[in-house]
Amino acid sequence: MTVNVLQLIDRVIGVEGDYVDHPSDRGGPTRWGCTQDTARAYGYQGDMKVFPRPMAQEIFRKRFYEAVGLPLIADLAPALTAELLDVSINMGADTPGRFLQRLLNVMNRRQRDYRDMLVDGRIGPMTAAALTSFLKLRGAVGETVLIKGIEILKGSKYVALAENDESQEDFIFGWLANRIGLGAAA
Repeated sequence: MTVNVLQLIDRVIGVEGDYVDHPSDRGGPTRWGCTQDTARAYGYQGDMKVFPRPMAQEIFRKRFYEAVGLPLIADLAPALTAELLDVSINMGADTPGRFLQRLLNVMNRRQRDYRDMLVDGRIGPMTAAALTSFLKLRGAVGETVLIKGIEILKGSKYVALAENDESQEDFIFGWLANRIGLGAAA
């Protein structure tokens, strides 16, 4: 099975929506889920209200899909890849790798199934090999369990953000309602 990256990106954009400039949003002006700072880093100098969707798609593909290492696992675990792409775009490019590495490390039955790996946020050959071993042992249900684990970690991070900064309470309901389960909903 070949993963359609543009479809995965468009699902995240569908959750993110169009232009937003909420006073409590640390990202500032945002369109399609792409912050102004990120757009500027990729050369866009215009008004974020008219930031083109194709440019957001290209930035997401390069920065939050390819640079994170998601192509290494996309065909192996497509639903998990969708979930991790959402994490990458919403929480930062090193977060999905950290979440996946943490889960794989604690589910290797004390290193009987495969060795622990460094939790560095990069999905590289070691992470892909551990995921391959995990899925070989656990089958399709293994991917579902990993997705649920990612959702738990996402939810925990959202709650912590709101607990530590009251202004983030403006977003907690939407985060939990719209982002938990995004990757698993095909």
